[in-house]
Parts: sequence; structure tokens; C-alpha cells
Amino acid sequence: MKKLMLSAVAAGLALSLTTISAAQNPHGANAARYGVAVVDVTFIFKEYPKFKSVMDGLKKEMENAETALKADRNRLKALQEQRDTLNATSDEFKQLDEQLARQQADFQIKAGKMRRDIMEREAKVYLDTYREVSAAVRAYATSNNIGLVIRFNGEDVNSSENRQDVLRAINQPIVFQNSIDITPDVLGLLSRGGATAARPAARR
Repeated sequence: MKKLMLSAVAAGLALSLTTISAAQNPHGANAARYGVAVVDVTFIFKEYPKFKSVMDGLKKEMENAETALKADRNRLKALQEQRDTLNATSDEFKQLDEQLARQQADFQIKAGKMRRDIMEREAKVYLDTYREVSAAVRAYATSNNIGLVIRFNGEDVNSSENRQDVLRAINQPIVFQNSIDITPDVLGLLSRGGATAARPAARR
């Protein structure tokens, strides 16, 4: 079923490609000519509206879950403070202590389940989005007779003082690319069903 769905997505993207001209994206003007292209997957994830919307929703759910857990923690803290006011040898103390232990255990299970559920859903969103991006890249490359698409980082680090950014730039395999960046085209397919997305001027 997943293969059928991905095939349908790719077919839909291929149809929308008929409205796209390589001239609309100067960054990728030479991709079809050379048969080789590069794509900035990280940039697409950052700018893809559908992905951002879903992730914002998950972030809101996590915030709401943390608010609920905070209320539970405060309730447990109040119960602990109430227990500590009692004589440690009294029956009431022992009853409250057992009650507190049970509720703390339940809280740990509840908190772990909530966080695990959101993390699993987040991982699925990343996987589904990556599959969408891959389908869009494949459809665009096939339509434009591009035989190889390489992932790269298009961030301009010439003026960056961040050590990690500079190291990433040094270690990436792409040192130079001559207008074969199809990132705007792929993002356009995903975002607007065929329009070419604008690329910030600072990017290579």
C-alpha cells in the first residue's frame, strides 16, 4: 500500500512538472544540461509549509502535555508536604506514604508514555516528509533527464563566525556547483504543486 501511495505521489508530481521550466530557477539552470543536480534537503525541511505546520502542532501538544504534567507534579509535591507534617510512625503517615508511592509510579508511567508517543509521531513525520521529498526529487529528475542528484548544504558560511557551521562547510563533499541546485524546484513541487520556490539571494 505504501508503495502504491508513493507511486501516486510521484505520478502527481510528474504531472505538475509539465508547467515548470528550468529557466524559472536560475540556481538549477544547468542541471538538465549536465544531467547532475544538487538538492538541499535540510533547507526543504525548514521551508516546507506542510512539515512546519505538523511540527508546530506536535510542539503545541508537547507544551500542553508538559503543562498537565506540571500540574500533576505540583499535586504530588503538595501530598508529599502533607505527609511530611505527620508523625512518621503514625498510621496516617504510612497510608499517605503508600498513596504517594503509587501516584508517583503512575506519574512516571504516564509521563513516559506521553513523551514516547509524541517522539514516535515526530519520527513518523520526519520519515513521511523525507519520502515525499525523495518522490519529488525523483519525479523532477526523471522529467528533466537528470541522472544523479546529490545532497548538499547550500548555506553561505563565508561570513559566519560559528565554528560548527564552518566545519560543516569544510566537510561537505560539494565544493562547487555551477547552477545545478534544484532545491527551489523540489520545494515548489511540494509546497505549491508546481511553482518554483524563491531562493534567498545569499544562498549559493
